[in-house]
Amino acid sequence: MTTASKITLLRVLMIPVCMAFLYLSGGSGVWMFAALAVFVLASLTDFVDGYIARHCDQVSDFGKFLDPLADKLLVISVMCVFCQWNVMPAWALMIVLTREFAVTGLRLVAVGKGNVIAAGWSGKVKTASTMIGLCAMMAFPGIAWLNWTVIAVILITTVYSGIEYFIQNWSCIWN
Repeated sequence: MTTASKITLLRVLMIPVCMAFLYLSGGSGVWMFAALAVFVLASLTDFVDGYIARHCDQVSDFGKFLDPLADKLLVISVMCVFCQWNVMPAWALMIVLTREFAVTGLRLVAVGKGNVIAAGWSGKVKTASTMIGLCAMMAFPGIAWLNWTVIAVILITTVYSGIEYFIQNWSCIWN
């Protein structure tokens, strides 16, 4: 297993720790900042493992599978807690989940036809803005306008990147 994949696996292992701290926090206090610290560290590993994989020739099939999965699990786990706390509406989470399943399905169809759909720029922007936005929501809990601004940014980048993936790869479906 490569160093990059070990770092990605570490991100996956941080998810239950982050969630435990969120639940211990009850939505505020020192445990919320502990959850934020773990989330920030986990988010940073996304950039570190990618950098190491590309620059140290450690790109692997396992890493290509695990890295985007780890990103999705990390952000969706926090969004689920926010939904449970009524900080984020379930319909917003459903839009995010729908995009993730749709793009994953598109990638599966493409692979079946011998094509690989690499992560696009808009998908990377979506991931980064989602991670930063969730950090803001944890750092400043209970600020309604901030929560709605973050939710709007998450939804705009999610929908845009999903549409872009389908427009750029439409031939995978119809050919």
